[in-house]
Amino acid sequence: MMTQNADKKREQIQMFCMDDMVPQDHLLRLIDKAIDWSFIYDLVKDRYSPDNGRPGIDPVMLIKIPFIQYLYGIKSMRQTIKDIEVNIAYRWFLGLEMMDKVPHFSTFGKNYTRRFKDTDLFEQIFSHILQECYKFKLIDPSEVFVDATHVKARANNKKVQKRIAREETLFFEELLEKEINKDREAHGKRPLKKKDDDTNTPSGPSGGKNEKTVKASTSDPESGWFRKGEHKNVFAYTVQTACDKNGWILGYSVHPGNLHDSRTFKSLYDKLKGSGIETLIADAGYKTPGIAKLLIDDGIKPLLPYKRPMTKEGYFKKYEYVYDEYYDCYICPNNQILSYRTTNRDGYREYKSCGSVCAGCPYLAQCTGSKEHVKVVTRHIWEDYMELCEELRHTNGMKELYSLRKETIERIFGSAKENHGFRYTQMFGKARMEMKAGLTFACMNLKKLVKLKAKRGLLKEGSPRNSLISYIFRFLKKSGFGIQVSKPLCLQSEKSKYGFCISVQLYTAVPDIKRNPTQLNASASAVPDFFIFSWMGSKGAAHPVRPDNWFPNYT
Repeated sequence: MMTQNADKKREQIQMFCMDDMVPQDHLLRLIDKAIDWSFIYDLVKDRYSPDNGRPGIDPVMLIKIPFIQYLYGIKSMRQTIKDIEVNIAYRWFLGLEMMDKVPHFSTFGKNYTRRFKDTDLFEQIFSHILQECYKFKLIDPSEVFVDATHVKARANNKKVQKRIAREETLFFEELLEKEINKDREAHGKRPLKKKDDDTNTPSGPSGGKNEKTVKASTSDPESGWFRKGEHKNVFAYTVQTACDKNGWILGYSVHPGNLHDSRTFKSLYDKLKGSGIETLIADAGYKTPGIAKLLIDDGIKPLLPYKRPMTKEGYFKKYEYVYDEYYDCYICPNNQILSYRTTNRDGYREYKSCGSVCAGCPYLAQCTGSKEHVKVVTRHIWEDYMELCEELRHTNGMKELYSLRKETIERIFGSAKENHGFRYTQMFGKARMEMKAGLTFACMNLKKLVKLKAKRGLLKEGSPRNSLISYIFRFLKKSGFGIQVSKPLCLQSEKSKYGFCISVQLYTAVPDIKRNPTQLNASASAVPDFFIFSWMGSKGAAHPVRPDNWFPNYT
């Protein structure tokens, strides 16, 4: 139905209670009830000076602004500020009045650079919200799911430069080196030289064995060139994430996108260690001897999937060569022995066949393509841990447990990218990406916590709105009375240090006024019943008249 009173309604001066404008079941209202945000003051108190300089923006408001951005998946801080300006629920959540000026979109970025940089503030916020989830016994850390996802960096794919990068050492490299030398000595071999003392390592612009040429972004050098399958090649960050079987996010870590999952796992595992993990479920990217040994030695069951053999088509698979532990050798499908020769620097024992014997073997074409007719089979010195992982995979209930990955960790990634703007980042650098990941996962945990607490009736009721002004507005709305402001004024422009006075008079609503409230007039349409109150704008003082007689239910 069309109306001709749209302009008149737009020009009306209305007085309302801001709390009434936010629905009781609004997500931000439930979040405000579920958590006490004052804990942020303790986290940032050493970053503020109480007696020097101008007062800064409330740190709680400063953190809530990007919190809103990641909670609703708003694409940028600039757009977030625009939404806050017109969204009453956002203003209410931040503690802003309708006429309060919203901070500039660059405010948070400047505070991050000058105040919060090189701190673990956002990780502490994530941990605090996680502890709130632990208090209600909603998290079961006995079974943990681990995986990684890639977030596109803010980097132009065409602005690329080549650089020499040294591969990061594996977390178990020092231990592996000791185990290798111990194994070589047991087989009568001399220990390997250290890499720094190896004179055979080539030198020059390409570096040594652990150095390689990689693509680097000129705009965001901390990101990594990411390529996976048929996906488009982009600069990205990889985010290692862990969750329990109920979908609660337990930890995260951020790394360049060109690093393999097996190399970045240790940083995430250090954050989860000691939390009561019994079984850790991960995909094939984590199925390495080093990770298997790390978990089993710590008393954790690694549930890793079957990994397809990498053997060329038409050749015997590795499992068709049987290992004899007693004689420390392999037996080929033709019942010939492959004896131990050496243990290489990567931790693999090499077992070789006799070329003269294999030359006349009927299965030679299916065994090896070597010109010397020598077949080489390798076995890692920690292969026993990998075999134990295979045994665990076949135990009862493990197949069903592994199938929960798509309902837990994969669902978290899908929800984060679809609803919380986690497909890409608008910020530069690994540190800011860590901030984004921490606040995004904190939002997801908190949203999940709020909904469960609301469902179980655990949310505390808000404080009763028992102010006289709020009571009067609700009373007038239900009773059909009209309100007239004795002095027309602009509530914003006429504020001063002396304050302003608004006299509100109550009029009995006649039928014509009910149909058209704009006709309300003190001299003609209605007669004032009594003077209600005067409001001092800057002081916020309301002075009621005869409340006991006219509002007996007011408390």
